[in-house]
Amino acid sequence: MQGFYSKLNSSPSSSPLLGMGPRADGARVPLSLAVEAEKAQALLQTFSSASLLASAGLGAFCVLADHALQLPAVHQHLWLRAALDNATHGLVGLWSWAVVIGLRKKSDLYEVLLAGLLASIIDLDHFYMAGSLSLKAAVSLPQRPPLHCSSLIPVVCLSLRFLMWIGRLKDAWCSLPWMLFISMATHHVRDGVRHGLWLCPFGNTAPVPYWLYVSTTATLPHLCSVLMYLTGTRDVISTKHGVAIDV
Repeated sequence: MQGFYSKLNSSPSSSPLLGMGPRADGARVPLSLAVEAEKAQALLQTFSSASLLASAGLGAFCVLADHALQLPAVHQHLWLRAALDNATHGLVGLWSWAVVIGLRKKSDLYEVLLAGLLASIIDLDHFYMAGSLSLKAAVSLPQRPPLHCSSLIPVVCLSLRFLMWIGRLKDAWCSLPWMLFISMATHHVRDGVRHGLWLCPFGNTAPVPYWLYVSTTATLPHLCSVLMYLTGTRDVISTKHGVAIDV
């Protein structure tokens, strides 16, 4: 993974904020070309060797965690199995968002931990649906709880983005809808191996093949990162904080 660099540390003569950027031969290039070149480089960094290695590690973790959940010592204890399963959801969400943003400063760590928390608390709707704190009741529901409807993912994320626009929230929060997308999507895809995806109002799909679950989980951070560039979210973050973000 590549690190951050601060545009504020650049010399005035080479600052792209002045409308011109440096070239290798010492000539100046227009700001628009410099910005486009920076975007192209950032997109290439989305698929850097370090980023791809982190994604491969994420896929390997999914396989190892699922095998651990099948061990007799775990499988025979309901509370232990549920706790480890939920922790896996959280770690997958945490790891996925870390691939998206990288870990460069303290605030990034907070974001990653929040992504993991969001991926875990989705399962609280089991208890809401059961109307009880009984774990046995929560895992024996006649139908799937509301937050496990995959159709909600775009609705919730777009609604959050709209509310942020209406409320004129600070640019520092601009990545929150994408974080929520990663947290929900990784949770749903993982659950889809057993139950399929619940696409309201059309019903459930067939169970997601295991290889597709692992490959989707490993590639989802890259897809999210590219979409953030295409929608301008990366530009907002870079402009706000004076840094270029390489993943």
